Amino acid sequence: MREIDTLIIGGGQAGLSTGYYLQQSGIPCLIVDANERVGDSWRNRYDSLKLFTPRKYSAMPPIEMNGNPWGYPDKEEMADYLELYSKALELPMLMNTHVQSVVHRQGQFIAETSQGLIAANRLVVASGPFQRPYIPDFAHKLSSRVKQLHTSEYLNPGDMPAGRLVIVGGGNSGGQIAYECASTHKVVLSASKAINYLPYKVLGRSLFWWYERIGLLRKGPETRLGSKLKNKQDPLYGYELKKAIADGKLSLAPRAVDAEENAILFEDGSRMDTEGVLWATGFRPDYNWLQVAGAKNSSGELLHEKGVSPVVGLYYVGLPWQTCRGSALIGWVAQDASRIRDAIVGQFKNEASVGAGSNKSRSADVSAGA
Repeated sequence: MREIDTLIIGGGQAGLSTGYYLQQSGIPCLIVDANERVGDSWRNRYDSLKLFTPRKYSAMPPIEMNGNPWGYPDKEEMADYLELYSKALELPMLMNTHVQSVVHRQGQFIAETSQGLIAANRLVVASGPFQRPYIPDFAHKLSSRVKQLHTSEYLNPGDMPAGRLVIVGGGNSGGQIAYECASTHKVVLSASKAINYLPYKVLGRSLFWWYERIGLLRKGPETRLGSKLKNKQDPLYGYELKKAIADGKLSLAPRAVDAEENAILFEDGSRMDTEGVLWATGFRPDYNWLQVAGAKNSSGELLHEKGVSPVVGLYYVGLPWQTCRGSALIGWVAQDASRIRDAIVGQFKNEASVGAGSNKSRSADVSAGA
């Protein structure tokens, strides 16, 4: 069995930034990830993916991204950056490692992995909340003649059959893919709510520069503004999709609520026959492998206070709204990672102090006995 002080599960931006801060603080750690290479979670996404945050806000301390800081990196650049980050900082990585279960036994977290057992005094879950693609239950009502893909499987328009394509989900991924497919397909985009378009720039500056200026992304869910933002659908950055809709290159439909043979049914009672459906319906968390008593509530949701679990030694980094609006964004995840580092260092020092005290007591007992 391999032993380490702190085990970090997940080698994406959350895990890497946590590993950096722990390494800087002298805490022995190991980052495990299921992918073959660091950054593969980005490489495996659809071909045209571009971040809506500029390079300046898509990097993590202490390494900046190369190129125009106000340009927008694509998925390959993001993947390569993360790989470079791990190598330049010589972070302790164990790739191709699937975590099958974690239990808490005699003060240690025991992880059963595809590479064997790993025991750790502390555990940081940095795998993010988006492990399991979500597809509505009514999808099974569609005929086998209708090709269905989730965005996690889609790479480019060539993956979809010719003819009409219904894209369900009006978030950034759904919007980007709808715009892309509109040049090759007759696209209908089903959005559950009115799409809130925002510009990339305001008065010549990145919108994220303004966000930082006013502290918007640092607003916690307990604040009035944070509470409102948490309950709103995320905006769609850029006006490309809006213009394409206005030009008649694709059309909008309301929320998809059901399916029937070759058709998607919408909440206004309308229906649309289609040759293909792309589910841009997001992901759901799946923490069934975390078999630690007290870590989750009866619904399976993680229990934590700003990333600190009620289970001593268990922490999280990279959760949406972990401490603020920016918690799940690459350029801001390091702030949560540094907070968790502080919590781990405090616990580490406390254990060392208690251990030293115990050794002193034992020495005194031996002296008295002599």
